[in-house]
Amino acid sequence: MSVTPSGSVEWIDLVDPDQATIEAALSRTLHARALDQLLAPHRHRDDPRPTLEGHDDYVFGVFLVPELLDDATVLYREVDIVAAQDLVLTVRKTADPHGPFDCAAARELHSAGHVKSPGMVVYHVVDDVAEGYLELTDRLNERIDALEDHVDDWPGERVRDELSALRHDILHVRRTLSPTRDAVRRIFDDRVDVRAGELELFDHDTELHFADAYEKLMRASEALDLSRDLVSGVRDYYQAKVANDQNEVMKRLTIVASLLLPASLIVGFYGMNVHGIPEYKWSFGYEYVLALIVVITAAQLVWFRRKRWI
Repeated sequence: MSVTPSGSVEWIDLVDPDQATIEAALSRTLHARALDQLLAPHRHRDDPRPTLEGHDDYVFGVFLVPELLDDATVLYREVDIVAAQDLVLTVRKTADPHGPFDCAAARELHSAGHVKSPGMVVYHVVDDVAEGYLELTDRLNERIDALEDHVDDWPGERVRDELSALRHDILHVRRTLSPTRDAVRRIFDDRVDVRAGELELFDHDTELHFADAYEKLMRASEALDLSRDLVSGVRDYYQAKVANDQNEVMKRLTIVASLLLPASLIVGFYGMNVHGIPEYKWSFGYEYVLALIVVITAAQLVWFRRKRWI
């Protein structure tokens, strides 16, 4: 799809194209690595690594847009960019069974004629990517808040599964967010300086816009660090709760063992086959032993209660 309002740069937007479609859309030869990346299907969510780099008279970029699905899994949608003086090509890849990344907000601005340079087209796409990371960190924090609220009443297996899933998602988000942030920083650090004829693709005003996108990615990175700390706090609390529950169980078992110890000692004492023990000749010797066990056990219970052990 290509929409080119009067006075705006041409923007060609493709979804899962083949090589012939890409070559027909572009009037230049791409670097082999860039072409391979454009043609590669969307693979594992950690791959490829986000980047933005200059190639002769065009800029090539790879970005991953995260989204937290209803089943609490994080999905990454890939969008590749080729920006030159006369056009911008975006290649969006389908993340089966989900569709490609929707850059409708950027396309709407371009269609209305508000985006008149290739650098600004790239900025609006990158800004949508940054917004995706901000939304993701917000939703991750909502999951953490829910876990904190239910860590005392959820089954232990569910709490452990949720903690593991959150740590896994945060680690994977960091692996894509950090290179995305570094790629955007290269623009206003003048490390991606591409000129096509007399036109600089990223002028000063465009670099200032990229600084805004970088600031959003920094906020997302800080929120992700906070999420990691919150998960660590919930994990520490849960481990302390498990240890405390185990201590309570051991305390009860110790009290039970303490209550049974005197009774076992008395029964063992009178169970010895030794002649001459006076209690053997008493007609009420059996009742005496039972009463002795009951009295000692009751005395132990009173003592434990006064010590607030039970």
